[in-house]
Amino acid sequence: MGRIKPQALLQQSKRKKGTYHMNPMTIIIYTLTLVIFVFFLFATFKYWSNRTRFQPKNHISIFEDENPSVESKKSDLPGYAVLMTSKGSIIIELYKESAPEIVDEFIDLCQKGHFKRMLFHQVIKHYVIQAGHNKGPESYEDWNLRGKKYTSMQHEAFMLGTSKGEHFNKRFDLFITTAPIPDLNEKLIVFGRVVKGEDVVQEIEEVDTNEHYQPKISIGIIDVALRQMM
Repeated sequence: MGRIKPQALLQQSKRKKGTYHMNPMTIIIYTLTLVIFVFFLFATFKYWSNRTRFQPKNHISIFEDENPSVESKKSDLPGYAVLMTSKGSIIIELYKESAPEIVDEFIDLCQKGHFKRMLFHQVIKHYVIQAGHNKGPESYEDWNLRGKKYTSMQHEAFMLGTSKGEHFNKRFDLFITTAPIPDLNEKLIVFGRVVKGEDVVQEIEEVDTNEHYQPKISIGIIDVALRQMM
């Protein structure tokens, strides 16, 4: 066999080493390519993940009913009103669920000062006390006759309401019952009840009145404060 020249052996040795060692520039290029590929995969995953996550929310906002927002609005309304009268304070729980529109109007009128210095101008013992605009003797006769006509008792005392007739005429008087009124729903829009201060209501009820059930002394509402909780 012929002898292999030293130069040929050196070239063979270099080729073998080249298969195990990479050029630094090649390593850098491979690394950058790998980083770009990983970044692309991450960006793609994040895009599809966000799209999947937000699709249900858009679906709900378009197709679901709006009850949650309504419930939120109701919960934001004050739940109690404090009638500060010349005889003491009367705390009212407002019926936000059963009479939301009336409660909204009542709250709006409170904020506008509608009930400040409003007088209790009719007091019918064992029946009702009324604060508002003095209408004359015809109103007490209607209440008194209807109260004596019926004997069944379907409603409790110390309920707060406003007259349906007055409400439709853009007036908002306040009525607090002092005894069960059988035909209450025919007369009043009930939107609250007294939870504290029944003794103040009874003290107002006991004042002396004339033949038209009008108090002989002035008793009125000084102001109304609204409360979220009591």
